[in-house]
Amino acid sequence: MSVGDFVKGKVVDIKKFGAYLELENKEEGFVHISKISKKYVKEISEFLEVGQEVEGKVIGKTKDGKYELSLKDISVEEQDSEIKSESFEKRLSQYLKDSDKKISEYRKHLDKKRNIRKR
Repeated sequence: MSVGDFVKGKVVDIKKFGAYLELENKEEGFVHISKISKKYVKEISEFLEVGQEVEGKVIGKTKDGKYELSLKDISVEEQDSEIKSESFEKRLSQYLKDSDKKISEYRKHLDKKRNIRKR
């Protein structure tokens, strides 16, 4: 295997910072959280689960012989079509809803911290 090759593997462990894979040839691979998807990844478990079969692109090899993989480079067409299929208005609407929710939660937190009660 060399850099640029596409390989299949099975997720064997998920950590906060990435996922470990067992590759086809019984080699060990690792996918960093930033290389899982083009979308923002807060929780890896939303994208991967232990036992899941995935295909990735080899982007490097560590000194201890583990392969560094990227899953987002393999599914460019899929992700682009997903993004394009969502209308701009729909994405903007979802962004505004999420922002309102976060701001509301933050205000509640501040009010609680300041001991302000609603009448």
